[in-house]
Amino acid sequence: QVHVAESGGGLVQPGGSLGLSCAASGSFLDINVMAYYRPAPGKRLLEVVAAITKDGRTQYADSVKGRFTISRDNAKNSVYLQMNNLKLEDSAVYYCSVDGYNTSLSDPFLVRGQGTQVTVSS
Repeated sequence: QVHVAESGGGLVQPGGSLGLSCAASGSFLDINVMAYYRPAPGKRLLEVVAAITKDGRTQYADSVKGRFTISRDNAKNSVYLQMNNLKLEDSAVYYCSVDGYNTSLSDPFLVRGQGTQVTVSS
């Protein structure tokens, strides 16, 4: 079974910076994509904030491009989200998501963390 442990977040003023970390642990064959999600404004669905593949390809929501940077350490099964120039509208619970394979390529998993609160307020 795969588990994710999240850390980081907190309270920051507009224009400030925060970092999030997420580490996967347990028994698995491989990890593919690691990502962060947050609730879409005014919607119940989660939107992808940033995602990174095993080989380092990244994807960002338009609203965070140029401000957020996602990176990962494959040896530590960890992903990091550096958030700079934070805005009021970035306030949300951020969820780490990890997908990969348990025992074979025909046995995938998708695990999401409990969430980390990020509050941007003056």
